[in-house]
Amino acid sequence: MSYAGPDFDPPQPRRRRRRALTVAAAALVPGALLGWLMYEVMGGPGDKDASGNAAVRPSAAPTASTTSDDKPPGPTPTADSTADSTSAPAASGALKGKVVVIDPGHNPNNFQHTAEINRKVDIGTNWKECDTTGTSTNDGYTEAEFTLDLAHRLRTLLQKQGATVKFTQDGDRSWGPCVDERAEIGNEAHADAAVSLHADGAGAGQRGFHVILPGKVNAGAADTGPIVGPSRDLGERIAGSFVRVTGSAPSNYVGDGTGLVTREDLGGLNLSTVPKVFIECGNMRDSKDAALLTSGTWRQKAARGISEGIVSFLRG
Repeated sequence: MSYAGPDFDPPQPRRRRRRALTVAAAALVPGALLGWLMYEVMGGPGDKDASGNAAVRPSAAPTASTTSDDKPPGPTPTADSTADSTSAPAASGALKGKVVVIDPGHNPNNFQHTAEINRKVDIGTNWKECDTTGTSTNDGYTEAEFTLDLAHRLRTLLQKQGATVKFTQDGDRSWGPCVDERAEIGNEAHADAAVSLHADGAGAGQRGFHVILPGKVNAGAADTGPIVGPSRDLGERIAGSFVRVTGSAPSNYVGDGTGLVTREDLGGLNLSTVPKVFIECGNMRDSKDAALLTSGTWRQKAARGISEGIVSFLRG
């Protein structure tokens, strides 16, 4: 996510490396240790406090196809594509009859509509900006580009499992949608699972992924009580699969090494009535994470890790 706005934390101070690695090693399940060791070869220090953490849950690996080229398997967004990008499910598969909403964070055109995205919307606990522009790597690869590419890859994998997949946006809108509308799209679809895709914009040296879970909120239009439990289940399964498939480690700056963070200030989670999580796939401002995020091969692994977590959750 970007540096300021409704759906992310600003850069945070680092702690010493040794404590983060110790906590992470204790929290990760044995099936994820290989990924952790691979990450350690690449390096990554630090840690910071976060609330509501839990151990990463492993997930079974369902059958899923992958590609390793730098092109997304889905079509490039065009002006003629529909806003929710509803896709017909496969004829059969483990997820036949299931609906998954994918929420690619931000919008490539947001920067041209600052007045629109800066207007405040009600997220239950308070009022926050409609959306933000998102962040980017130091070389200019934007978060919005990353999330759309990852969304297309993820959609292809989920369709092969038989799921019906809907997008909140496909680069086909002039801006937005706002965070409250993003939640409403999942609600109206009666999604069995919803996942918002992001990449963080923290400081250099702050590395790794984290999954954001909804906290218990009951204020205004927000009532997350019914979804807190299933959303945590979804998030733990995605985190476990992400470690195993990508080889990336949980964040060294939020989550105390668990890869899980609970928040009560995100409209996309507060206003959801269906199980939903956010995933920050890495830090675009760190050169080592950026090298992964800009790799089509790695993005395919990321899509498979997220997909397998969703499949595990929906199959129970």
